[in-house]
Amino acid sequence: MWHRGRSEGHARSWRTLLPKPPSRVESVGAARRAVRVTVAAVAGFYPAVDLLDRPVLALYTLFIPVAFGLLSPLPGCGRRRAGTVLRAVPAAAALIVLGTYLAAASWSAALGMLLVGFVLVLGASIGSRAAGVVPALQLSYILASFPPYAPGTLPDRLAGLAVGATLTVLCEWLLLPEPRQPSYRDRVAGSLDLAAHAVRDLLRGVADGPETAEALWAACRDLRFSRTPAGGRPTGAGARDRARAQAGYATRRCLDLLAVLAPLLRPPVDLPSATLLRGLAAACSDTAGALRGTHPAPDPEGIEEMTAQYAAARGVPSDLRGDPHPLLSRQSALLAVAVSAVTVSAAVALATGRRGPLPGLPREQFWYAGASTARLWWVRIADHVTPRSVVFQNAVRTASGLALARLVAGSLDLSHGFWVLLGMLTLGRTTAGATWSAVRGAVAGTLVGSLAAGALLVSVGDATEVYAALLVPTALVAFWAGPVGGPAWGQGLFTLVVSMAFAQIAPVTWQLAGARIVDVLTGSVIGLVCGVLAWPAGARAEMRRSAADLFRTTAPLVRVTVERTAAGHAAPTSRTDAAPTLRRALLRWRIAHASYAQLRTEPPPRRPADGGPDWLAAINFGSRVLTGTYWVPWAPGAPWPPDAAAWARAAAEEVVSAALRAADFPAGGVAVRPAPLPPGILARIPAPSVSHLVDVEVWLHALASDLEAAVGQGDGVRNGHR
Repeated sequence: MWHRGRSEGHARSWRTLLPKPPSRVESVGAARRAVRVTVAAVAGFYPAVDLLDRPVLALYTLFIPVAFGLLSPLPGCGRRRAGTVLRAVPAAAALIVLGTYLAAASWSAALGMLLVGFVLVLGASIGSRAAGVVPALQLSYILASFPPYAPGTLPDRLAGLAVGATLTVLCEWLLLPEPRQPSYRDRVAGSLDLAAHAVRDLLRGVADGPETAEALWAACRDLRFSRTPAGGRPTGAGARDRARAQAGYATRRCLDLLAVLAPLLRPPVDLPSATLLRGLAAACSDTAGALRGTHPAPDPEGIEEMTAQYAAARGVPSDLRGDPHPLLSRQSALLAVAVSAVTVSAAVALATGRRGPLPGLPREQFWYAGASTARLWWVRIADHVTPRSVVFQNAVRTASGLALARLVAGSLDLSHGFWVLLGMLTLGRTTAGATWSAVRGAVAGTLVGSLAAGALLVSVGDATEVYAALLVPTALVAFWAGPVGGPAWGQGLFTLVVSMAFAQIAPVTWQLAGARIVDVLTGSVIGLVCGVLAWPAGARAEMRRSAADLFRTTAPLVRVTVERTAAGHAAPTSRTDAAPTLRRALLRWRIAHASYAQLRTEPPPRRPADGGPDWLAAINFGSRVLTGTYWVPWAPGAPWPPDAAAWARAAAEEVVSAALRAADFPAGGVAVRPAPLPPGILARIPAPSVSHLVDVEVWLHALASDLEAAVGQGDGVRNGHR
């Protein structure tokens, strides 16, 4: 909650983020995928060519499995991947129909490509399944939108889609299917079991505090999305995916705060704290069981009531001798753990099927509860309809590049011009540097592959049986080496594959290899131009702007929360004073989080600075402000004495002004030094206000730590890859 936890992800060199040789698991996975795609592609291609003599049908039965099985990052195990393909078939059919009729003119096909490309990329933000099939859907339109303009071939095109998609579904489901990986729900459940076990051991006095803290921090790191397979991340816009993601965030916060608390707990623990800890251990175990489906979801209102009882009972015992500040700080830390557990329980209840609002809990924190799926999809898309969103930028970059490639290919009447768009589609990256790196390898690979293809076409001539015999082993190698070896291997071997396939569809000469070089070069140049002109820095520049906006929009919430607490109002009944700012802050947090997620996928700069912003700490600052706005103070109290209120306002202004300075990312960082509590003030304030005062103190100091970490000098990790 408001308590200061350890900042995740310590020093890590940029060298660990550079491309590494594929692991054995990656190589085996690529080989399995190559077998599935090859079988699905040739199982429809050979009958269409040799038995039916229908070249259009053959072309689509070949490319549809490649589009879905190889070019699209389908999420999940084999059964889920098959279901994803099946659900995408109607959309692919509609795009084939649209592309077929817009192919009448280059300008109409290019405008259609612009609209289709933008809508697909922007719409992919609703979830991993939608994102996984975007390349296949784009290729469906691309294939249909190129000359010749032949509406009469539409039945063969749709039949090719049906055959290719059916074979892809069967192969994904039955032929060397992808194994089921541990789900994110399972990972969260395991972390909650660890938290429950740690709490029980601490209560019995059999756990080592520092050792327990390290185990909790390790589990906290394992819950990062960067350590979860892309298909297993709950990134969807629906209520259940949002709830699973929130459960993961809250579990990480719970583990982090419990790790801070562990070294401070020494038996005997006072009775109110021991009662709360036992309740938290039981709640964590029950919540883990609910995630696994072995236990009904715990009632979040029950955990909230237990936490409220502790908040009312805590304070300074009458027989305490000495400084009460350590005790109050420890109680504040324990309450922060309990608040995170309440959030986890509520999120899991929503993730496991509960509908409607959650009485007694912050409505803004669970705003998606009870909303329809259509509204949540719309909110997700609307969030990104702004030039400050990396999703919007990707949509504009991709759509404009594909539309320009279609216009150029049509205007120049390039032979096999769809290769121009295919090159643009497969080589485009989110940064100009990454695009250039991919293009260099792809051009070199295409040149070598075209020379080999030209020599093969000249030496073999019209002997189609030779091409038929070579297609399967070549496709197996190409579909394995491309994902493993990179663009050079992928483009070079794919050139051989398409040359062998086209040689069986219609008579070709060595000039096909030359056309392949020209088309890939054209697509590469267009991709580079779009990469340079449209946000060439990718998420790196946008991350800075997003973090700055997050600092500026969350800073006023600090002032509002402190003023509210000093006046003796309770957070659950007085958040209307910050509602507009809170909504803006939530939007900026979501945009910053999306920027950070993309930044993690981009290569680091070739010459990283020795220091710089720590983007994860910036996002943590926003999260901590929002959490404090939701929960501080837990219950109403009496207005604070003037000197306590004056201290709180001064300390809050120090944090607010530092956040506004941090938005400019000064070269020397920011120093945040909230004043210490006035001497003797804790003895003059009655309960529960004295506890609220310490809650505010530790919250402000935690925010100060986040700001200094976010903007201060770093160690090379601070450019966003923690």
